[in-house]
Amino acid sequence: MRPQPEPSSAGAERPGAALVEHYPRLVRLGYLILPQAPDRDRRVLTAHALAQRSLQAALRAGPAHDGVLSPPRRPGRSAPADPGYAYVRSRVVRGALAAGRGAGPGHRPRLRPLPPLLPLAWGLRLLPHAGGAGQLALEQELSEVSRAARAAFALRGLEGLADGEIRRELADAGVADPHAALTEADGVASPAALLASPGFDACSLQARPPDLPRRRRYARAGLVALAALLVCGALLGLPGDGWGHSAPAAPPYARDPAAEKALDPAALLRVPADFWRRSARTDFTAWPTRGDRADDTALLRRALAVWARPGEGVRTSATPRTPEGPPMGPPQLLYAGEVGASRVVLFHDGLRVVRYAEPRAAGAAGAALDFARVDGADAAASGALVVDRGRDGVRYLTAPWVRGVRVRDLLAPDRAPRALHRTADGVTDALPSPVSASGCTSWSALELAGPGAVRLVTDLGELAPARLTSGAPAHPHDVSGRAEHASWARTACLLAAVSSHGVRSVNSWVYARQPLPEGTGTAEWLCTRAETWRGTGSRVLAVFQPLPAGPGGTPPPGAVAARAEDSPACGTRTPRALAGVLWKSPTGRWYVLAGGSEQFASLTASGGVSARARGRLLAVPARAGDRARLDGELADGSRVGVLR
Repeated sequence: MRPQPEPSSAGAERPGAALVEHYPRLVRLGYLILPQAPDRDRRVLTAHALAQRSLQAALRAGPAHDGVLSPPRRPGRSAPADPGYAYVRSRVVRGALAAGRGAGPGHRPRLRPLPPLLPLAWGLRLLPHAGGAGQLALEQELSEVSRAARAAFALRGLEGLADGEIRRELADAGVADPHAALTEADGVASPAALLASPGFDACSLQARPPDLPRRRRYARAGLVALAALLVCGALLGLPGDGWGHSAPAAPPYARDPAAEKALDPAALLRVPADFWRRSARTDFTAWPTRGDRADDTALLRRALAVWARPGEGVRTSATPRTPEGPPMGPPQLLYAGEVGASRVVLFHDGLRVVRYAEPRAAGAAGAALDFARVDGADAAASGALVVDRGRDGVRYLTAPWVRGVRVRDLLAPDRAPRALHRTADGVTDALPSPVSASGCTSWSALELAGPGAVRLVTDLGELAPARLTSGAPAHPHDVSGRAEHASWARTACLLAAVSSHGVRSVNSWVYARQPLPEGTGTAEWLCTRAETWRGTGSRVLAVFQPLPAGPGGTPPPGAVAARAEDSPACGTRTPRALAGVLWKSPTGRWYVLAGGSEQFASLTASGGVSARARGRLLAVPARAGDRARLDGELADGSRVGVLR
């Protein structure tokens, strides 16, 4: 017999060289199969770890897999993939599926845990490049299917495997029902060609800093905790009783009975269904406890625990200047039930409304916690709360005294409102949110019919919808009549400027009407003021709205002439406004127009245009690009500038 050749190191080097060549494809395959949680940065690093471990496995396997790895088969090729590449690919698929499994009872993952130290990127977050709309849609679809379906879709679209090969690959990776995974992958509507897009390339990365303020907070908290530990150790080492029974503060590990009671579901305040009829106050404190999960102790305990100690995986939001701390005592339970795709719990603690939501799907992650100030609410401001915000729109929980709910499109004042269905608990059907729309083609608002009033509210991206009113600041009233609805039709799109700002109410007030030069019609000057729940941070807009000269014309949208923040203008304390615009007539001539409220006795323009007019209206010829400084004289002789 001829002597056997000695083992060569080239056999071990060839898989490594081929893996380097096809490394980006293997990393992309692992990135597509891995679950999206907890974040994209960790998902990228895990995909690289899977590809690197596959190389180690190929090297350990020895001569059985040391052939040169051929490129993966593209769609339409008939030649089978090289066994060496198939082996490395199967390791990547198996590892990605094992990383997506939970560690339930009796479950033993086929792949050992990924190395905890490699790869890592300290001080940076490594993310793939942002994709287009098609890639985002495919990412969303893949997140909604199982990990086995993601693997089947990636093997078919990225590797070009036939269905029989995919079933064998999934079965080797431990998938119980490969046929079901293929069927689920068939439901992904986006084209598989998008898998090769840069948005899924986990090798072409962009570096971003982490949350630096949070990292600094963690560092400071770590230093404080270390100092506290040293102090506690020193005190406990003192002779005698250490802390002592007469110490003014208990040790950190001592329990607080009041705090524990606030987290006890049995201690929640529950209001009877008919209490609001005899209550001295008509606000959120009179809302009854409602919902089909109001007696679900486990759900209520989870909601209270997340409220007190929200983890890193909880999405938390709050209106400006709203404290996000735990309850100060047992809160009032407003609602607990299943709405849309979530289980929702609403609490009220006198200062805030707190919404806890968790997905209804078993095993799904992504709890949310929302805070909103509602202190000082009255019957007009406590008519509804947002109970669910999903893909199909916004659902509201209405007050018990609301007898009917209708939907009105603010941009269509002549269109009659339509009724909106509610459940027995007062939860409405889903309604598209105007603040999340891509354009301002419609603006949905709710008409809440209560005792002696029909109030108009709209969603501004927060838990409490904002109330819309009309009229002078001293006497705002609910929107009614053709003229007020028509005025709001040209003001509604400006509400986007005050969304997510903790707005309680928005009042729009016509403070002056001005004939336009050359007999081209009339213009209205409006002051739109958004009041907040916290009292500060109000926003004021002075709006110029030209009206058509003849009947039947379509009024153009209003234009913002001036704006101010945290100003008393147009409010009860300072119910006046002054603003001006540079306006071009239909004949092409330019004019400086200004309008003031009834407190003004004269107006003056200086700078690029010099003019003075008695009364509260001013219209003088100008040139394109002129900049005029405006001010006015009040009836008492004091001078006031424009809104700013």
